[in-house]
Amino acid sequence: MAALHHPDAERIELVDVLAALGHPVRMEIVRALATGSEVFCGEILPGVPRSSLTHHWRALRESGVIEQRPSGRKLYLTLRREDLDMRFPGLLEVVLADNS
Repeated sequence: MAALHHPDAERIELVDVLAALGHPVRMEIVRALATGSEVFCGEILPGVPRSSLTHHWRALRESGVIEQRPSGRKLYLTLRREDLDMRFPGLLEVVLADNS
């Protein structure tokens, strides 16, 4: 598996995070990871085609929102909550708030 690019915490930019969070599928991924546990990528949004999810994971990873960790042939995802809270305090609480 090729090396995955994750920006250093101090290089995470607000405009990139907001752009990544601006898509409904990516928000669903973030909500699924909001519990703080590491999740196998195949368990997130099983009805969405893998090719589409791969695109969304890359956008979230490259913006600094998630971390992807390969383990053998599997890929695990975690929300970079600590890094995001350090850079943009309160942002995750606002975007994850249930607005229904």
